[in-house]
Amino acid sequence: MAILPVGIIMNGVTGRMGTNQHLVRSIVAIRQAGGVPLPNGDFLMPDPILVGRNEQKVRSLAETYDIARWSTDLDACLANPSDIIYFDAQTTQHRAESIRAAIAAGKHIYCEKPSAATLDDAIDLARRAKAAGVRNGVVQDKLFLPGMLKLKRLVESGFFGRILSVRGEFGYWVFEGDWQPAQRPSWNYRKEEGGGIIVDMLCHWRYVLDNLFAPVRAVMCLGATHIPERVDEHGRRYAVTADDAAYATFELEGGIIAQMNSSWCVRVYRDDLFVLQVDGTHGSAVAGLRDCRIQPRVATPRPLWNPDLPNPIDFRAGWQMMPDNETFDNAFRVQWELFLRHVAGEGPFRWNLLEGAKGVQLAELGLRSWQERRWIDIPPLNG
Repeated sequence: MAILPVGIIMNGVTGRMGTNQHLVRSIVAIRQAGGVPLPNGDFLMPDPILVGRNEQKVRSLAETYDIARWSTDLDACLANPSDIIYFDAQTTQHRAESIRAAIAAGKHIYCEKPSAATLDDAIDLARRAKAAGVRNGVVQDKLFLPGMLKLKRLVESGFFGRILSVRGEFGYWVFEGDWQPAQRPSWNYRKEEGGGIIVDMLCHWRYVLDNLFAPVRAVMCLGATHIPERVDEHGRRYAVTADDAAYATFELEGGIIAQMNSSWCVRVYRDDLFVLQVDGTHGSAVAGLRDCRIQPRVATPRPLWNPDLPNPIDFRAGWQMMPDNETFDNAFRVQWELFLRHVAGEGPFRWNLLEGAKGVQLAELGLRSWQERRWIDIPPLNG
């Protein structure tokens, strides 16, 4: 048995998602567990160097989680041949330039989504990585959530029969920042800084729908800016220039209709922050982040419309909770381990930069649909 160090340049992990999901619950957790096991008995041990523009933040983060290496000089990090992976969790507008530099330096690429601020940049990154022969991947974390994995199990078993429709509700109330601090950074609400829920969430819905059900073929999207003014991290009021809610309908291959509501201006009255209902001829399912409930055709009640009497049916009681049947780990960590094995030549990784570009494409077409107030077909992408 050998411990094989894997040098990883981690850029932009001082943000909430980068710190909590990618650093603490993924890389630090993998290191504490002794590394990523390989079939031959060896272990891949992540050896990260944290990179950021703010020296105080990046140094403090490294000290807090016992990371020996940190830097504010990305070029110097890219010049180190021992660091073979470049990971990017910066704000979207800074991502493409840094990834291009990392590809030119021969690094394998793993990044957050959206992979770029524009489709042209996203496709360019995919082509550059392919030409350079570097392995590459984009975070598509929701595919590895327990609730989505249970849905996938149902689809593959034929539980639904012919799938008719998919309905998703995502979001929660993000405080305006005046009387309670906002749970999301202020740049999320500035279009000029890459903000907007359409850019953020339609990238997610592309890979969820494509991978669980069928490829997305067309989109109709309506965006909205429900809260026109917010208060930033320094207590300053600012005008919201990006959309904070999106109401989208998708046509999938095979005639499946998907409706996905995404909002940072909705108070939660559902079982989870994200709930996805799938209806088919033989059964239905409702999945959250971790749980999934099912109702087969033979257990479906017979409702009758009569608003003059209290409804006698307890609709929620007629759903059965799916068992776990396996141990589920953190979704980000699972995908990190898959990518590390992929870099080591142990297994495929199909969620590459071209797949990430599909999410950027859907976001751009969603914004165009909103602007033009019409359905838009989705052309194939060639990397």
